[in-house]
Amino acid sequence: MEIVIVLSLLVLAIVLFATEKLPVDLITVGLLIILTSWGILTPEEAFSGFGSDFIIMLASIFVTAAAMQKAGLLEIIGEQLFVWSRSKGKWLPTIVMTAVSVTSAFMNNTTVTAVYLAPMVGLSRRLGISPSKLLMPVAFASIMGGTCTVIGTSTNIAVNSFLAENGYPAFGMFDFTAIGFVLCLIGIAFMATIGMKLLPDNREVDMIEELTTSHYFTEILVKERSSLVGKKIKDTDISQIGLRVLNIIREKKNTIANANSLIEAGDVLLVEGKLEDLLRVKETNGIDILADTLIENDLVSDDIQIAEIIAMPANDFLGASIRDAQFKNRFGLMVIAISREGQTLSDKIGDIEVKMGDRLLVQGPVENIRYWKEQGDLTVIQEYKYEPGKSKRNAVLSGAFFVFALILGSLELIPLSVAFMLAAFLCVLFRCIKPEEAYEKIEWKLLVLIGGMSSFGIAMEKTGAADYLADLVIAVFGHFGPVAVLAAFAVLTIVLTQPMSNAAAALVVLPVALRTAIEMQVNPLTFALVVMLSASVSLITPFEPSCILVYGPGRYKVFDFIKVGAGVTILLVIAILLLAPMWYPL
Repeated sequence: MEIVIVLSLLVLAIVLFATEKLPVDLITVGLLIILTSWGILTPEEAFSGFGSDFIIMLASIFVTAAAMQKAGLLEIIGEQLFVWSRSKGKWLPTIVMTAVSVTSAFMNNTTVTAVYLAPMVGLSRRLGISPSKLLMPVAFASIMGGTCTVIGTSTNIAVNSFLAENGYPAFGMFDFTAIGFVLCLIGIAFMATIGMKLLPDNREVDMIEELTTSHYFTEILVKERSSLVGKKIKDTDISQIGLRVLNIIREKKNTIANANSLIEAGDVLLVEGKLEDLLRVKETNGIDILADTLIENDLVSDDIQIAEIIAMPANDFLGASIRDAQFKNRFGLMVIAISREGQTLSDKIGDIEVKMGDRLLVQGPVENIRYWKEQGDLTVIQEYKYEPGKSKRNAVLSGAFFVFALILGSLELIPLSVAFMLAAFLCVLFRCIKPEEAYEKIEWKLLVLIGGMSSFGIAMEKTGAADYLADLVIAVFGHFGPVAVLAAFAVLTIVLTQPMSNAAAALVVLPVALRTAIEMQVNPLTFALVVMLSASVSLITPFEPSCILVYGPGRYKVFDFIKVGAGVTILLVIAILLLAPMWYPL
C-alpha cells in the first residue's frame, strides 16, 4: 500500500511540476506533509534534507555569486571578452562559449547566462549580426560548463547531497572535471560548426521602433481654463479614452507621470496611444495638440532614461500583471512595452502578466535604473550613457574570497560547505553585500525543492518503491547489460527534465538508479554520475532557465531548440555513457 502511495505521489508531482500551476516549493512541501501524515516518513526523515551541509553550501554560493555580480566582476569579464573577441570573426562563437563554460564551471549557469546576456546583445549590435547567432550558444555553454565541477550546477550539488545523506561516497570538487571538459569540447565544436548553420538569423526586435510605428506619441498643452486642471490623471477624459500619460513637463522639468499626478495649467503632457484615440481627445476643450513628438526628445533626457530589462527566474514579479506587481511604485519605473516571442505588447500594459524571458521597455530616472541594476534586482540588456559605478574593491575582494574557498575546499583543508560559508561570511563582513541583500539573493525555492525531494527519495527507499521500479528496469533492460541500463536511466532523466527542473528530475531518478546498481552488483557511483550529467545536458527544449532567458531576446522558436539542441544532446549523452564507466568502472 505504501508503495502505491509513494508512486502515486511521484506521478502527481511530475504532473504538477509540468503544469506549473503551483510553485515548486509549495508542491514539495505538500508532498512532505502527505508523507508524514500517512506515517511513511517521520518528521526527522521528512526534514533531514534541509539540514544537509550541501544545502548550506548552495546557499553560500548564492550569496558569494550575488556579491560578485553586485560588484560587477562578471561584467568586467564580459567587457574584456568583448574587447578581445570583437575582431576574431569566425572564431567569435568558440571564444565566447569557452569563456562562458569556464565561468559556469564555478557558478550557477542561470546567473552566468544573465550576466553574459547584455554584453552579447551589445556585441551583436556592434558587429551587425543577429543576437540569435550568439545567445543560444551562450545558454548551452553555461549549461555544459556546469558539468565540470561539483558546484557547477544546483543539480550536481543536489545529487552529491543525496549520496552523502544516504551513505554513498560523495564526489569531490574535480572528480569528474575531465568528463565535463570533454563534454564542453564536444558541445563547443558542434555549436561552432554544425550548430551555427542550424541557428536562425533573426532580426532583433527594436521595441522603440515598433512602438513609434504602431503608436503615436503626442504632446498636449493644458491651457488655463482647461477642464483637466486640478484633476488627477486617472480621472480625466484622456485616461478614460485609453491614452497613457507618460510624462509631465512643468516649468521645463520633465517628470514621470502616474495615475494620481495632478494636472496644472501650463503643463505639457506626453501622451501615448492609437491614432483614433488621439483624434477623439482633440475634442476636449482647453487643450492644444502639439506636433507629434520624437520619442528621444521627451522620453530620454539628462535625468530620465529608457532601458530594456529582462524578466529573470529570481524576479518575484513573474506571473503577476504590471499593475499587480506595482512596478511603478516599487521600482520608480514605468513599463512602456513588453517584447515576447518577437511581438511587442503595449495595449493595456497594466493587465499583461510578466513571463520569464520577457523583455520590458521601461522608462524612469537614471538613478533608479542604476540603483536597481546594481542591486541585481533588474537585469538590464540595453546600453546606457551612465557608468554603473561598480566597486573595484568589492570586485577584487568577492572574487578573491570565492577563489580562496575553492582552493580550501578542493584541497580538502576544510569541508566544501564550510569553505563556501566562509566566503559568504567574508563577503558580508567586508561589506561586499549587505546582510539583508544576502538573504534576498538566496533562491529559497530551489533549496526547498532540493531538500524536499531528497526526503522524498528517502520515502522511495524506505517503502520499497525504489526497489520495485529498479526491478522493472532490470526486467526490461537487464539482459542487455549494465551499459544498456545506464542508457535507459540517461534517457529517462532527459525526458523528465522537460516537465521538471533538472535537479528535481535527477532526484526522482537517482534512488531508482542507485538501487538498480546495487541489485545488479555494479558500481552505484557510475549510475549516479550518469543521472547527474544527463540531467545537466538536456538541451532539446527551451524550458531550462538559461534557455528561457535567451528565448525572447534571440526571437527563437521551440523548434529552433529542438533542431539545434537534439543533435548536441545526443552526442553528449553518448559521450557520458562512454566516459562514465571509464572513470568509475562498473
